[in-house]
Amino acid sequence: MRNAIFAGFAILTAISLTACSEKAQDSLENAGAAISNDVDSTLDHAGDRIDNGLDRAGRAINNGAERVGATTDQAARDADRKADAAKRNVGESLEKAGNDLKNE
Repeated sequence: MRNAIFAGFAILTAISLTACSEKAQDSLENAGAAISNDVDSTLDHAGDRIDNGLDRAGRAINNGAERVGATTDQAARDADRKADAAKRNVGESLEKAGNDLKNE
């Protein structure tokens, strides 16, 4: 009788361990899936942030290039005006010198 009781307990224990082991395996699989989902979400979020940062950097570079271009154009126009004024001054000075030579 005692052996039958021990055998029954042994069978119940084995079944319990099997069920427990299946539950543990299911829990482990669920935890692994949750971790995988978290990692995927984090990587997607990081990728989005990187893309957004690169977009902002590209816009800043384009804006800077446009400002440099506008400043360069303005500087070229200023240089042309100053060159024209210098030519007029030289021309007027030469004309005055020529008149002075005639009058002497």
